[in-house]
Amino acid sequence: MLELTWPWFLLLLPIPLIRFFAPKAKPKGNGIWWMNTDELVHHQDTKLASNRFQLGPLCLTVAWILLVLAMTKPVWLGEPTKVVPSGRDLLIALDLSGSMQVSDMTLNNQSANRLEAAKSVLSDFIEARRGDRIGIIVFGSKAYLQAPLSFDTTTINQLVQEAQIGFAGEQTAIGDAIGLSIKRLEDKPSDKKVLILMTDGANTAGRVQPEQAAEFAASQNVRIHTIGIGADSMLVQSFFGSKVVNPSSDLDETLLKNIAAQTGGEYFRAKSTEDLRAIYQTLDELEPTPAEDIWQRPLTSLFHWLGLGAIAFLSLALLSNREIVWHKRSHS
Repeated sequence: MLELTWPWFLLLLPIPLIRFFAPKAKPKGNGIWWMNTDELVHHQDTKLASNRFQLGPLCLTVAWILLVLAMTKPVWLGEPTKVVPSGRDLLIALDLSGSMQVSDMTLNNQSANRLEAAKSVLSDFIEARRGDRIGIIVFGSKAYLQAPLSFDTTTINQLVQEAQIGFAGEQTAIGDAIGLSIKRLEDKPSDKKVLILMTDGANTAGRVQPEQAAEFAASQNVRIHTIGIGADSMLVQSFFGSKVVNPSSDLDETLLKNIAAQTGGEYFRAKSTEDLRAIYQTLDELEPTPAEDIWQRPLTSLFHWLGLGAIAFLSLALLSNREIVWHKRSHS
């Protein structure tokens, strides 16, 4: 649908008609709005000159119409489209330390390591968070920004799948991961800033202590949900036969609980892939996405096209006038 932003400019359209009511006078110079054809009639090639003369005012008229329409700033309104409103700024900090390669999870009825299970569940969670800006922090011995905050869940998902164990080192810098997350969130206007921290160990590296980072996060209104990942028991083979071990003996649950409590978040324990899915379903309820949809109509400005058309017809009119002047002089 066509819409004019300033329709009152249409009142200028009749201005060229003024020349029909103006007194007839022989123009001075080479003007083209009120050209008089009397002196062309007696030339040898009267028909050609007359045709060229008629082209000039026609092009000027079209140029004037296009110019006036351009001044009204017309826009074309497209079909309404649904846009999900902005919700939270949500960062996910994913542990890539060496212990995440322990295969104490199952995925599609097959043995899988902790990172493979985490990425599978995260993929579904991220896809369902339309309306939130999501970013990914990966950490090991150091913390890095894998994906900046974005509404593009497809790209975020792709970057999550590309994360590999060892990318950030073999140790676990929980404090640095929280610190980097706060830095990425502190200049954001949203009052709903959330960090989901997923790890299978204890803080063994980094320059920032997790307790200090959590205290600063609380002062910045960043809520941290923590997830401790890893099974309670695992059957392993040794020289003396099979035995059951606790693969999560290094998990510092006390630290993760304190971080969550200090920032107003929740602590979750994921002993299996099913636990992870249930946790992220709970997080969906704790941090709901916006319920109301917003409809908008895309706008396409036609100003530039009309302006270019006016210039083109004005050029044709000026070219026509030059041919008339040349024709008059060649027959003088």
